[in-house]
Amino acid sequence: MSRAVEESNRAMLRARDAMDRSYAEPLDIPALARIALVSEAHFIRTFRATFGETPHRYLQRRRVERAMALLLESDLDVTDICFAVGFNSLGSFSRTFRQIVGESPSGFRRGRTAVQGVPSCFGKAWTRPSSFG
Repeated sequence: MSRAVEESNRAMLRARDAMDRSYAEPLDIPALARIALVSEAHFIRTFRATFGETPHRYLQRRRVERAMALLLESDLDVTDICFAVGFNSLGSFSRTFRQIVGESPSGFRRGRTAVQGVPSCFGKAWTRPSSFG
């Protein structure tokens, strides 16, 4: 692997790590491109080539993954979870959640609360969203 490719991968990893760490905060392409030390257009193209999805899609998926965990592990209502994971509206949260998971946040919570006695590693593997359809 060439030095330039390695440096590009490191830059994309820095930006992805920032997204993982600060998923609930408002993150935009200019801020993420600055973290990666590249232009905005180059950041979007390179991120997608490196990770197989756009930065926006990746961030939404991370937020939904965290929301799934909160739905299962807490008694917070769906609206509180929506804002806790970084969505600005319940409508966009519900729509995105349904696109990624295949059901509404409330339906997801209802359908999973009855499963007990399953090791958490299996539960996480079974419920991890794959991507947008």
